[in-house]
Amino acid sequence: MTAPNTERFSVDGKRAIITGASSGIGRSIAEEFAAGGADVVICSREQDNVDPVAEEINESERPGEALAIECDVTDREAVEALVEATVEEFGGIDVLVNNAGASFMAGFDDISENGWKTIVDINLHGTYHCTQAAADHLEESGGSVINFASVAGQKGAPYMSHYAAAKAGVINFTSTVAHEYADRGIRVNCIAPGFVATPGVESQMGVSADNIDRSEVDRRIGVSEEIADITQFLASEASSYIIGETLTAKGVPDIMEETPEA
Repeated sequence: MTAPNTERFSVDGKRAIITGASSGIGRSIAEEFAAGGADVVICSREQDNVDPVAEEINESERPGEALAIECDVTDREAVEALVEATVEEFGGIDVLVNNAGASFMAGFDDISENGWKTIVDINLHGTYHCTQAAADHLEESGGSVINFASVAGQKGAPYMSHYAAAKAGVINFTSTVAHEYADRGIRVNCIAPGFVATPGVESQMGVSADNIDRSEVDRRIGVSEEIADITQFLASEASSYIIGETLTAKGVPDIMEETPEA
C-alpha cells in the first residue's frame, strides 16, 4: 500500500504576496504559509499595522520569513513597487493572494458615489492591479492567484450592494482570467467566505473566535484559520486540477432559504 503524498499539500519554499494582511483572514494566511515554510510579503495601507505581523512571524519558530510593506492596492504605482520589492527580496513570486477588501453597511439609496467607488475600487480594482502587476513573475514560476470574494458576491447582501457587486465582479474576473492565464501556466481561483470571526466581525457582532470550536459541524460562522487552510490548498500542487473555481466556505447551508415554496 502506497503512503499518501502529503508533500503535494505543502507550500514550503514558495514566495507569496498576501494583501490586506494586518489582521483577520490575511494575517492567518501569512502565519500559516510561514509555518509551512513559505516566505511571505504582507501588505496593508498602514505600515504600522503590518509591521507587528511580520515581526511576530520572524521572531517565531516558523521557517518562513516575512517582509512588511505599506501598499494601497488601489494605487498602481504602489502595487508595482510591492511586486518589485518581493522579487528583490525573495527572487520571484509563486503565489498572489488578493485578500485586501473593505465595506460598510448602508441602504442603496444612502450610498454616495464616492462611497460606491471606494468599495469597488478596493475590492475589484485592487484585485485587477495586483494580478496584472504580478502576472509576468507568476508565469515564470508557474504560480497561482487566489482571489477573495464573499457569499455576498454569490447571492447578494442587503445593505451591502456596493460590496456584493464588487465581489460578484471578483468571481467573474476569476473565471475569465483563469481561462486567459491557463496557457501562461498560471492557475487562478477564488474563495468566497461566509461569516468568519475576524476582529472586524467581533467588533460588529460580538462573536469571538475564541468561542468557536472547529470540530463542531453545526455552525454558520468560521475562524480565519479555516479560510487559511483552503488558501494553502489552492496554493499547493494538490489543487493542480482546480482552475477558475470559487470555493465557498459558509458552514451549514440554509435549506429554508434555498428551497422554493410549494
